[in-house]
Amino acid sequence: MVTPASLEFAERFVPEDEILLSARQRANEVGAYPVMPGCGAALCFLATVLDARAVVEIGTGCGVSGLWLLRGMRPDGTLTSVDVEPELQRMARQTFAQAGFAGSRVRLIGGRALDVLPRLADGGYDMVFCDASRSEYLAYLGESLRLLRRGGVVAFNGPFYHDQDLEPIRRDPDTLVMRELTKHIRNEERLRPLLLPLGEGLLAAVKVA
Repeated sequence: MVTPASLEFAERFVPEDEILLSARQRANEVGAYPVMPGCGAALCFLATVLDARAVVEIGTGCGVSGLWLLRGMRPDGTLTSVDVEPELQRMARQTFAQAGFAGSRVRLIGGRALDVLPRLADGGYDMVFCDASRSEYLAYLGESLRLLRRGGVVAFNGPFYHDQDLEPIRRDPDTLVMRELTKHIRNEERLRPLLLPLGEGLLAAVKVA
């Protein structure tokens, strides 16, 4: 049985450097709620395993998750990151530059994700990471299935956000959305799912067909 101490150790297993810590501090100051280090390490791991050349991120924030992804992607890869807040994307660009990533490695697109995603190429992406409006997570899943190549991965941050769980007794909107999302992913024949208890949870699935 995994203990709380074991989970805490797993969360700290891959430490953040000064650039990530600075980006995390900026995010906390503006209420952007970045992914936790354990989740970031998992994103980096997935991007590395996929040898990812093209990744979509929904919810740029201040660049914490984007930097984890970039560090896992191949050197010629491009991160496409979508956010409705121009100021957050400005801070994210600062984070990426401080980490030594050229501007050509990151395509920042301002706007609502459901307006932007339909303009992206079918089957053109290795990974999609979703960390924006939870009320739109089911729609993000639909877009992700179109965007991903076979063998690509979709991942959602926050199934255990603010200590919520997915038990039937919970009826708040975020829990209802996550419960429906997990059901869709678990029952979707084109996906093989995984739920990781890192950070606030990471719900991931690989597209197999």
